[in-house]
Amino acid sequence: MLTREENELLCRVEGDAPMGQIFRRHWLPALLSEEVPEPDCDPVRVKLLGENLVAFRDTDGRIGLIQEACPHRGASLFFGRNEESGIRCLYHGWKFDAEGQCVDMASEPAESSFCDKVKIKSYPVVETGGFIWTYMGPAETMPEFSPPVWQPSPETNVVTTKVIVDANWAQMLEGSIDSAHSSSLHSSDMVPARVPGAQSTVTQWQRPSTDKSPRMVVQRTSYGFRYSAIRRPIKDAATHDYVRTTLFVAPYIVHIPPNNLHRSCTVHVPRDDGSTTFYFVAFGSDTVPAQEDWRKLHSNRVGIDLDETYRNTRTAANNYRQDRKAMKLGNFTGMPGITNQDISMWESMGPIVDRTHDRLGASDLAIVEFRKQMVEAAHTVAAGGPAIGTSEPRVPLSALQSFEGIVPKSSDWRTLGATETEIEIAARQAKAGGSQAAAE
Repeated sequence: MLTREENELLCRVEGDAPMGQIFRRHWLPALLSEEVPEPDCDPVRVKLLGENLVAFRDTDGRIGLIQEACPHRGASLFFGRNEESGIRCLYHGWKFDAEGQCVDMASEPAESSFCDKVKIKSYPVVETGGFIWTYMGPAETMPEFSPPVWQPSPETNVVTTKVIVDANWAQMLEGSIDSAHSSSLHSSDMVPARVPGAQSTVTQWQRPSTDKSPRMVVQRTSYGFRYSAIRRPIKDAATHDYVRTTLFVAPYIVHIPPNNLHRSCTVHVPRDDGSTTFYFVAFGSDTVPAQEDWRKLHSNRVGIDLDETYRNTRTAANNYRQDRKAMKLGNFTGMPGITNQDISMWESMGPIVDRTHDRLGASDLAIVEFRKQMVEAAHTVAAGGPAIGTSEPRVPLSALQSFEGIVPKSSDWRTLGATETEIEIAARQAKAGGSQAAAE
């Protein structure tokens, strides 16, 4: 349970909100490369942290990410002409390049130098792994771009879904770090089976456990935290545990446990206080599903399940097309696709859930840690301190790994999937924490 003030601190990202300032100190996925597929293609609306922006790929292939409103009289540049290395406002012909510099003013005298004095807000971008990334914070604190969790090497195969969700980023991320809910909400898609570990098929994810109430353990890290959900396996339950370790990579990435074909991340990028762009990423070697197969599995196909702006055609207004007949025949939710099942829950809470009335249980340990850690992080930034995940020591994000498997009960869950560097940093931090407690 949070106080109303703490809930506001956790959720609000617009303007000068401390949580928004944390996001602005990290590189953020702004859109997919496929949305601007070729030079001089159609511009795309982008909304990040309450700002209305336009993305475009110019004649030379450069990506521009600029404010949507033309500085002349506020008309939308989204409707502009993307041609000859810039985007031209339809209203009076003012034209801007990928850096936001005005390069032509059709409505002004040819001898005027006014054009040189006009530059609109633009943000730096990096394109890699199918995403276009941006940094929205102060230039003096901009870190060098480093590959994300899902790009451990340039050769990594990466596929993703994308959907815009009418819910605050924090309540969505809490769903991604909630291992217990998968045994209920996703029980028709994540089914128990006598398999040696998590297995992926065309239509289901199989797991070697029937245990719906896992024991939860959590450990803070330099990047956020890792937590494990420890269950009884179907086989050898007396001597072994089934462990699923999830990583929260602050402030917006969750690296969920892998299966036999791929690793996965969920990504929660705030559009504003009440809506979020959600990406579900699969990555790995040549066993990663094809892009369209991945989107079909999650019922997130543009033109079929989503409109051309990545908004879901299943909404609260049509009850997410829930099929009650299918429920009577055994399907738990009556909704196809893991992502759609989650969205129905996230949006049903309202744009920003009121956490002052929560009744949390033992299975909510990771959610409690997330709220505590991120509220503390917001207070730190508000006081002029560094944003979470930006200070040394740090583990390269592309080196991080989640974990799942059946292991002997004597195994240390903290080390499962962790790199030597991560284990060393955790040991130093634990030692420093112990020394500080002893001194107090």
